Amino acid sequence: MKHKIGYNKLNRVAAHRKALIRNLVTVLLRHERVITTKAKALEARRAAEKLITRGKVDSVHNRRIASARLYGEDVVAKLFTEIGPRFKERNGGYTRILKLGARKNDAADLVILELVDQKAEEKKAEREKRKAERKAKKQA
Repeated sequence: MKHKIGYNKLNRVAAHRKALIRNLVTVLLRHERVITTKAKALEARRAAEKLITRGKVDSVHNRRIASARLYGEDVVAKLFTEIGPRFKERNGGYTRILKLGARKNDAADLVILELVDQKAEEKKAEREKRKAERKAKKQA
């Protein structure tokens, strides 16, 4: 049991671990998805969720905290102008982890860490519509 273990050290010293998490979160917010190992994704997810919650309220204090935890002012700006407002109505659960399988050389579990899209229902409806059109076209 993992009682009282706050985080995964990822077999790295503190400075390296902090830089790794900062890099992963920055890439996640910039590109809205990243492929990494399961252990790294779980740790990056914790940091990303907290930053996105901060990004929902645009204040000087929140911008400074985000700026200290991310690389690049462009990513901080995107967090407060695009990502934060997109999740305004959502109470947590801003990211999802999708399993890809094992990496070939070392058998590490690879996953996709991505932001949950608010327009998922719209995309699903559009997919269903295209599917129905293709089916109708095949029958005709």
